[in-house]
Parts: sequence; structure tokens; C-alpha cells
Amino acid sequence: MSSAAGNRVHLEVLDNLSAIAARAADLFVCRAREASASDHFTVALSGGSTPKALHNLLAAPPYRDQVDWSRVEFYWGDDRTVAPDDPESNFRMARETLLDKLPIRETQIHRIHTELAPTTAAALYEDELRQEFQLSQGQLPRLDLIYLGMGPDGHTASLFPHTAALGVTDRLVTANEVPQLSTTRITLTAPVLNNAATIAFLVAGADKAGALAAVLEGPRDPDTYPSQRIAPTDGDLYWLVDRAAATKLTRT
Repeated sequence: MSSAAGNRVHLEVLDNLSAIAARAADLFVCRAREASASDHFTVALSGGSTPKALHNLLAAPPYRDQVDWSRVEFYWGDDRTVAPDDPESNFRMARETLLDKLPIRETQIHRIHTELAPTTAAALYEDELRQEFQLSQGQLPRLDLIYLGMGPDGHTASLFPHTAALGVTDRLVTANEVPQLSTTRITLTAPVLNNAATIAFLVAGADKAGALAAVLEGPRDPDTYPSQRIAPTDGDLYWLVDRAAATKLTRT
């Protein structure tokens, strides 16, 4: 692992997806234990294929037995505007691979109501965050741990290149029209992501190599590579990447 002095950024190049999942699960257990002094441990899950391996580990021994699941509150960094039982739903994936296998209550699950109109779903999710975190006007929620992925285009959550959500700083959640996918997504905004105590990017696959090198070592261009916008204001940022994704990095 290498760490850039002063900014709490940690880059870890791991052998493969299984190693990423194990490291991410270790981080979950560690951060959950560190949060033991508070009533809750708040985590935002990510969509896509990479987190499935993480979920499978957390849902089974030995990881499952190392967490007090009664204290964990589950949120999402983003989701697609589909029904919650749609195969494309980030919520459905998490429920099937993790949540249904854990001893938790429905009240611990804070999903985005993606079956509603996008602007309505975004407003409702922002209201829920404000209520659950007891926020005053202008305050941001501080999640204990946020998992993020990164696409081959450098997007993260549903912050896609050159989309309107990149400039949103006065809301916690926004409906983001994504012309390149002919769809609208619901996403946490960059200020919310950057207020987390810990953020962990899980990046696997050779198709991510170009974007990863651009994000970590290229010129600053956060409109083209939105993952560059992720820089915790007071927290740790982990890049957990496999060797295939790291092939174009010059410093590891």
C-alpha cells in the first residue's frame, strides 16, 4: 500500500477481484468496530458487478460473524430509475446478495424509491437523509463508509462525465440526466460523498486501466473524469484496484 502524505489517500494494488473483495470486507469490519462508540454504523453500497463479491463475503462466515448487524444502517450512493425488483436495480442486487442473508430489520434499509419520478425520488431520499442524520439547513450527512465503483469512462456513483449533477453543491441528492445512456439516474452529490469518514473505490478489470491512470495520474479534469471529484474533506480515500486495472499506472 502507498499513501500520499497529508491527504489520506491509499492506493492498494491487489491480485484480482477476490482479493479486492476480501480487502473491502476487512475494511467494513474494521470501520464497523471503530464506530462501536456510536449508535449506528452507516454505509452506502455501490451497484455494478464488482460489489457482488464483497457482498458474498460479508453475508457468510467468518465476516458475517464479526459485525453487530443490528447497528448497521444501509444506504446507496446511487441507483437506476427502475422498479426495486428490476434486474438493473442496485437495491435488488444488494438485497439478493447481502441484505436478505443478514439478521437486520427493514428499518435499517434506506433505499432510493426509484419507482417514483426521478425528481420526486431524489427529494424523498434527501428528506430521509436529513431526518436520519438529524441535519440542520446547510449540514451534510457524514457516512462512516461509502463504497464506490468507477466506470471505463471515469464516472462514479451516477456522476457521469459532463452531466449536470457534477455542478450540484446545494443538494444532497439529485436526479441526473445521462444523455450518453439515454436515461436518468439518482445519485448522492459530490459534497455528500466527500463528507464521508471513509470512501473505498473498488476497481477491477483491464477496461478500467485507462480511466484509472487518467484519474490518479493525469491532468485534473473532473468534468471528463468525475472520479477525480472524490476527495474527502476529512476522511480516508482507498483505491482498491486489481493488477489488470493498474497496468497503466506508473506509480504503485
